[in-house]
Amino acid sequence: MSETSALAGPVEIVGVGLIGTSIALACRRAGLEVLLTDTSPDHVRTASGLGAGRARTPEDDPQLVVVAVPPDALGAVIAQVLDAAGPDTVVTDVGSVKAGPLAAVAAHRSVSRYVGSHPMAGTEHSGPLSANAELFDGRPWAITPGPDATSSATRIVEALALVCGAVPVHLSPAEHDRAVARTSHVPHLMASLVAGTLAGASADHLALSGTGVRDVTRVAGGDPRLYSQIIGGNAAAVAALLAEVRDRLDLALEAVTGGDRVGLESLLAYGQAGTRAIPGKHGAAPQPMAAVRVSVPDQPGELARLFADAGDSGVNIEDVRIDHDPGRPVGLVELDVVAGRAEELHAALESRGWTTHR
Repeated sequence: MSETSALAGPVEIVGVGLIGTSIALACRRAGLEVLLTDTSPDHVRTASGLGAGRARTPEDDPQLVVVAVPPDALGAVIAQVLDAAGPDTVVTDVGSVKAGPLAAVAAHRSVSRYVGSHPMAGTEHSGPLSANAELFDGRPWAITPGPDATSSATRIVEALALVCGAVPVHLSPAEHDRAVARTSHVPHLMASLVAGTLAGASADHLALSGTGVRDVTRVAGGDPRLYSQIIGGNAAAVAALLAEVRDRLDLALEAVTGGDRVGLESLLAYGQAGTRAIPGKHGAAPQPMAAVRVSVPDQPGELARLFADAGDSGVNIEDVRIDHDPGRPVGLVELDVVAGRAEELHAALESRGWTTHR
């Protein structure tokens, strides 16, 4: 039996926004029948038009129901689905918090057929038109069965993750919530707090903005209504980490106001150690990186030419960032490569006429 054969379909998607429709498209890519349900008929029509499946009818009997509704509605909708589903139907949800939805249905007579899950993928966009079947490829997908979940239900939800191209990661609901508080929810709050210092700033100050402030604040552009539900639903884990951050912020304030360079350096070094703890590509240990900076004219085709020349060099590009020069029609492109190969890329690009910056 293959790892995905536990899931034969049909798969019903309840909530056909970005995540729900992307799951539907991935399931259709694998040849599974997909049924679509949403409070918005327009969303169902749009997703159907994209090839994500068809509207569910009362006669349909799905093997798996995926609940992909906003966080505040998860518990109630999961309970409704368990009430209405057939005796063999498995139910999962793809919400960002797992302990809360499980607690909401813990006393349900069919809770053994519910297994929470959470694909660690998404964009700042929303709605079915933003969906794509490749959204989950290679991404972690948390599988979080409760204590009453059956092993067969867990296997079906794991098969969904595999069908979508994701990598299943098994966690308890509580451990999942602590993990996402650390890697997603608190970082989002910190980005929002920093971004808030820019609101109302003078144009002269904002003219000095560079890649650093953009990197730190990017995720703050997410929908405040959605993220208030996500973070509020994980209040205990988020609050515990915020208390730790507050203690370090107090130390930073004392170090800055007191001229304590040693204390400040210690805090900065602790943060640097944290960046080194983040897993590298494909989950491997992180490697030392170097940025090769290249001036690129802001004209059609120049980026494509740069990438082609970088590809011809034989040096693998690990990451890319672009910063625009506010005073000239030129962009500064940073190509991240393994540190030991930076000089090789510099030489290869300069030999083809590019201006690089060491």
